[in-house]
Amino acid sequence: MPDKCTLHIGDKKFDLPIRKGTVGPNVIDITELYKNTGYFTFDPGFTSTASCKSDICFIDGDKGILLYRGYPIEQLADKSNFIETAYLLIKGELPNRQQFQEFSGAIKNHTMVHEQIRSFYNGFRRGAHPMAIMLSVVGALSAFYADSANVNDANEREISQRRMIAKVPTLAAMAYKYSIGQPFVYPDNELDYIENFLNMCFSVPAFKYKINQTISHALEKIFILHADHEQNASTSTVRLSASSAVNPFASISSGFSSLWGPLHGGANEAALKMLKTIGNVKNIPEFIKRAKDPKDNFRLMGFGHRVYKSYDPRAKIMQKACHEVLEVSGKKNDDLLKIALELEKIALNDDYFVSKKLYPNIDFYSGITLNAMGFPTEMFAVLFAVARTVGWIAHWGEMYSDPENKLNRPRQLYIGKDKRDFIDISKR
Repeated sequence: MPDKCTLHIGDKKFDLPIRKGTVGPNVIDITELYKNTGYFTFDPGFTSTASCKSDICFIDGDKGILLYRGYPIEQLADKSNFIETAYLLIKGELPNRQQFQEFSGAIKNHTMVHEQIRSFYNGFRRGAHPMAIMLSVVGALSAFYADSANVNDANEREISQRRMIAKVPTLAAMAYKYSIGQPFVYPDNELDYIENFLNMCFSVPAFKYKINQTISHALEKIFILHADHEQNASTSTVRLSASSAVNPFASISSGFSSLWGPLHGGANEAALKMLKTIGNVKNIPEFIKRAKDPKDNFRLMGFGHRVYKSYDPRAKIMQKACHEVLEVSGKKNDDLLKIALELEKIALNDDYFVSKKLYPNIDFYSGITLNAMGFPTEMFAVLFAVARTVGWIAHWGEMYSDPENKLNRPRQLYIGKDKRDFIDISKR
């Protein structure tokens, strides 16, 4: 593999360095391109641009591979837990027993939020989308925890990372409770991370919530599978915001904004709504026909992926967890599952879907699973964000330890008017 390539512009030649990754494609370094040639590159959607270097996550979309710090997602989902995975993403290595106990203990010690934060929720109408609430209250943390807002201090960055992982589930559970008109439930540090979150969401003062281990384990898998996914839209948004050295809570809040979109974190909510729209297995042929019609705006949500060109490895894990949850929740014969399974069968065998590589992705199964757990569709994106907070905060921390980190400033291809003189309104 050469260490440089040559760009020809007219009769001039410019050498561009080639930088090599551990695995995956190498990159042509165009850092000095504009300085040396007077040209930018044009790449809408950044589909061929590496905006940073990172050793946190790797995806091979053609082979269906997802690695966290080198560990296959299948192994982590099967053998690890969410807090251990969080430690791995942030620190780079799996913790030993002592490190895990210290880290998990620190997370538990930060689960409470300032009591005045409760008043923020009262500013929203009942029934407000929980994600709308989260955008505000996560950013508002900066007004309460200014003692860890200095992004240039490594110790304060670590405190902020732990606070974020601990407090976002508490805020999410409060958003859910507020949206359905129930009282807030305080964290219980006798429970583990996932059990504590379920308890805050589903217990009420008059009734002790009994945690089902199958549901708890399934939610743990969902959190692990969603913890990170390389330079996706929301992670890139967090990095872009953080490049201005804004406080960490504001950076993470920007991630919530990006994640909310139906093409990103809202995809599982959209997938479940699609299944409900189809309504019955007998209606599937009609919707398949619409999906194939280029003149019809209807899309099969939960199929295909921007990165994966084969089966989403997370979907395989999620499929098994989905069946287990449906079994214990009494929804094994759920109509939505019947529709989902038939759609899956068609997508894996129909020439149209196979040729376009529209395989089921994780959103296809996670929406059904979360619905069976008792979460309303409005909470799906919030749950995604609770898990992805770990990835965001890992990338956020990595940014500030990178000597090449700088204020992000994308350029553009300007296609507007050239310079022109102002004309007085009386002469227009």
